[in-house]
Amino acid sequence: QVQLVESGGGLVQAGDSLRLSCAASERVFKSYTMGWFRQAPGKEREFVATIMLTGDRTGYADSVKGRFTISRDNAKNTMYLQMNYLKPEDTAVYYCAASISGFKTPMSSSSINYWGKGTLVTVSS
Repeated sequence: QVQLVESGGGLVQAGDSLRLSCAASERVFKSYTMGWFRQAPGKEREFVATIMLTGDRTGYADSVKGRFTISRDNAKNTMYLQMNYLKPEDTAVYYCAASISGFKTPMSSSSINYWGKGTLVTVSS
């Protein structure tokens, strides 16, 4: 059974940092391009970042470029999203995503084969 389990969300103040983690089943992690999406209240789900299977290439939404860093540890079947200089507009539920379609940036939500259940990040001003 495929599982993507996010962790690391929470309540922080503007300017703080958080690191999200996504633990995946081995079968998915070793075959799928991984990424992060987010959905703020009242808004559509949007792409945040993606990382190639090997970790050699990454892609980011313009809104997070320079502040967020995506990475993956293939030995641990875990992907990370280091979020620095958080802003109130970063408040959202963050979802881990996996796509068999190969690396493409931005990652399209229509290409996602598996989603995690999400972890809430709240940034206060």
